[in-house]
Amino acid sequence: MNAPAIVILGEASLPVARQIQTAIPEAMIYGLATRTQSADQTYDNFGETVRELFQTGTPILGVCAAGILIRTIAPLLSNKWQEPPVLAIAEDGSAVVPLLGGLQGVNHLARQIAGVLQVAPAITTTGELRFQTTLLSPPPGYELVNPDDAKTFIANLLGGARVQLIGEAPWIAQSRLPIVPESEAGDNTLRIEILSQNREGVMSSPGPDCLVYRFNPSHPTSPGKLAIIGTGPGSSAWMSPEVKEMLQAATDWVGYKTYLDLVELWRKPSTIRHESDNRVELDRARAALDLAATGRTVAVISSGDPGIYGMAAAVFEVLEQSAQPEWESIEIQVYPGISAMQAAAAQVGAPLGHDFCVISLSDILKSWEAIAGRIAAAAQADFAIAFYNPVSKQRTWQLEKATEILLQWRSVQTPVILARNLGRPGQTVTVKSLGELASSDADMRTVVLIGSSKTRIVQQQTGKQWVYTPRHYGNFQT
Repeated sequence: MNAPAIVILGEASLPVARQIQTAIPEAMIYGLATRTQSADQTYDNFGETVRELFQTGTPILGVCAAGILIRTIAPLLSNKWQEPPVLAIAEDGSAVVPLLGGLQGVNHLARQIAGVLQVAPAITTTGELRFQTTLLSPPPGYELVNPDDAKTFIANLLGGARVQLIGEAPWIAQSRLPIVPESEAGDNTLRIEILSQNREGVMSSPGPDCLVYRFNPSHPTSPGKLAIIGTGPGSSAWMSPEVKEMLQAATDWVGYKTYLDLVELWRKPSTIRHESDNRVELDRARAALDLAATGRTVAVISSGDPGIYGMAAAVFEVLEQSAQPEWESIEIQVYPGISAMQAAAAQVGAPLGHDFCVISLSDILKSWEAIAGRIAAAAQADFAIAFYNPVSKQRTWQLEKATEILLQWRSVQTPVILARNLGRPGQTVTVKSLGELASSDADMRTVVLIGSSKTRIVQQQTGKQWVYTPRHYGNFQT
């Protein structure tokens, strides 16, 4: 498929067009010559240009009204199997509407663009929304043998029919299709049959009640990949371009459900989600390595930075302690993300502007005695401190004990920042004094920053309050 064309009508649309390019770097911006000065390429006639792009199979991302695109392309519509993706994007970036090209990945493009614009894509494909997969556009390696039967098949599926899966296809098994076991299949049950080199069809010939996919398995010609990804605290604006690129390139996502949900907008329908509980990091790491060993491109997803209380250490721990021969050729890379402490500090200024340390208050993987000793040492050394995992439903006293330890060396007026749900709906950032800090102020979604003895609060006339720790301590002596 050709590189997408971002078509704009005026210079006012250029900022949104440039944002789209951050999600799709290969895209080129086409601007009307009489109204734009900064486009990558100019054109003289909108209709002729759009029709030419469409006829050459170029995905069209129009930063314009949907009606203009529809009227321009309508005379060319004849075969939905050959239509390239066509999307309309509002000039202010407030809407992303896929119009054509459902069989060529238009909804995936819409999700990419909507992710960088931080809006929800206006996807109306009922089957994809309901079943979280695209039967008409299977992932690489799968070919739909009887596309002419698909329309009736999907209509029956949406009408409430159930499906029997014959053969193996993870992208179907992991979807939300109403799949029933063979023992529950009846005469009215639809069928999806997977043919491979080692398995020929066993059911009757294809028809409206059966979709047949041909899968050509092959041994990986290159090693599998394992990407250990940090998505930042929550907002897609805080994800790096390489993280977004890797999320879209992965064949499989592995992670805690909450973290996978945060980046769902970036998932292709063919990408398989492997969800697990928050306390099974080592099992999750093993599963990811096993998947990558089969030649898959696997993304292990952490919030924040994966190397700071994230999945990176878990993967390398398993790699060291449970080394398997098939893991040796896996290409592993860690993709950093903005940590919660960095995001929290940025909301109020620069409380980590001088020496600081990070301590988790969770005593699940280390003893409270060790934690208390580290808090005392950091307090005596006058570090600013970031507390992760301050309070949970089961651990309600650790933050209070940590405060008691700090107050042996730190003033009751020491600034404290409590940042909750950073980058997510319901974000709150509160500044108070150490003497006021209570366990009820925090939970597992909160990061707590404790100032040093030199941390200061600056009040602007506008009412804005800033917190910072000076870069120099003057004649401070330990």
